[in-house]
Amino acid sequence: MKATIAGALAALTMGGASLAQETTPEPTGPVTLIQAGRLLDRPGQAARGPSTVVVRDGLIVEIRDGFIDASAFPGATVIDQRDRFVLPGLIDSHVHLISDLGGQAGFLSGITENLPTHAFRAAGNAQKTLMAGFTTVRNLGDEGGVTLALRDATAAHRLPGPRIVDAGTSISTTSGHMDGRLGFNDELRETIPHDNVCNGPESCREAVRIQVGRGANVIKIATTGGVNSRIGAGLGAQMFDDEARALIETAHLYGLKVAVHAHGADGINMALRMGADSIEHGTIFDDETIRLFRQSGAWYVPTLSTVNGYIERLAADPNAYSPEVLPKIRWRISITGQSLERAVPAGVRIAFGTDAGVSKHGRNADEFALMVQHGMTPMGAIQAATVNAADLLGLSSEIGTLEPGKRADIVAVDGDPLTDVTVLTTMDFVMRDGRVYRDER
Repeated sequence: MKATIAGALAALTMGGASLAQETTPEPTGPVTLIQAGRLLDRPGQAARGPSTVVVRDGLIVEIRDGFIDASAFPGATVIDQRDRFVLPGLIDSHVHLISDLGGQAGFLSGITENLPTHAFRAAGNAQKTLMAGFTTVRNLGDEGGVTLALRDATAAHRLPGPRIVDAGTSISTTSGHMDGRLGFNDELRETIPHDNVCNGPESCREAVRIQVGRGANVIKIATTGGVNSRIGAGLGAQMFDDEARALIETAHLYGLKVAVHAHGADGINMALRMGADSIEHGTIFDDETIRLFRQSGAWYVPTLSTVNGYIERLAADPNAYSPEVLPKIRWRISITGQSLERAVPAGVRIAFGTDAGVSKHGRNADEFALMVQHGMTPMGAIQAATVNAADLLGLSSEIGTLEPGKRADIVAVDGDPLTDVTVLTTMDFVMRDGRVYRDER
C-alpha cells in the first residue's frame, strides 16, 4: 500500500511539473517603458548610457540601448527617467522593522505597548524603507509574528513595503543578547516569552525548529553579547561550540541560512568554523577571522550606521541608555569601521546591511557613505547592496541586477552615485515588481 501511494504521488508530482511547464503563459500584460539617462543594470560592470528597460507583468522583458519610441509597443506606458541614473532596487540585509525606538524608550515600549501597536509601527517602517529605494530587506528579529505577517502582506502588495526575508525570533542562550527577559525583575521574568533561548545542543536544536515551524526564511542567532542587551557581560563569546554547531547544523538541515550576530573575534570565529552564512556587525576581527572568512566564503554585513542612531539619541538625551548599555555604545562608536577596513583589502565578501531599527528606518542609504569612508569604492558599496545582498539572501535569480526575467525592482536618483554615493539618500523613483511607488516630478 505504501509503495502504491508513493508511486501515485510521484506520478502526480511529475505530471504537475510537466503541466506547469506546458501551460506557463507568456507575458501578456501592459508594457511599461522606463527611459533611463544612465543605467547601472549590472553593478560591478560599467554603467550604460541612454537605455530603455521594458517591463511587463512585473518582470523585465528586455533592455535596449537608447530611448525606444513608444510606438514600438502600442498602448505602452512611458516613464521618463532620461535625466536620472537608474539602477536595481536596493537590498538591506539587516533590518528590524518592528521599531526604531532605542535605549530606555525601546525597553519600555515592550511592556507599555501592545502587539497591534507594534504591527502598525512595523507597517509604517516598511513603507519608509520602500520609499527610500530598498525594495528587499532581510528582517532579523520578529516579535509575536508581526513581521512574518507583514512579509506576506507586502509580498501580495496588500501593504506598501519591501520584499521581506524574515528570521522569525532571533535565538541566543539564556542571558544572551536575544533573551527578552534581561532587565526585568524576577516576578516578571518567567512571564516573558523565551522559547527562543537555548542551553546545550538539544535545546538549541529545538529553538531552531520552533522558528522553522513559524515559517522563518532564515535563522538568526547570537554567539556573542550585544551592545543593546541590558547586561554588563561584555561583547565576547556567550555560547559554547556545541551549542553554535547545533544551531547552525539544524538550520542547514532545513535548508535555511544562518545569520550570526557577533561582535568579539572569539564569537565570530566560532560561528565561521561552524558554517555560518553571514556575520552581522563583526566589530572585532583578528587574523584568524580573515582566514576563516576567506576559507568559508561567508558574508560580512558591517551595519556601520548603528552609530548614527546611538549618536543622535545621546545628543537628544544623555540618559537615553541604561548604565549597563552605555559603555558598550561608546565602545561601538569608537571602533566602528575598523573591521571593514581590514575586510576590503583581504577580499572578504561584503553585503549591505544597516541594522535599521537601531538607526532610523527610511535612512538606510546613510550606510553607503560610511562604507566608502571605511575603504569601499562607491561601486563596491552599491554592489554590496544589490548583487552581493541578493546572493546572500538566495535571491540572485530574481533581484540584484536588471536583466530579462528578473523582477522589475528599479530605482532612480538625480546625480551620479558612482562619484557621489550620498545621492542615494534622496530617492526620486521607486518601482517594485513593476509597480511604481514613488516618482518625484
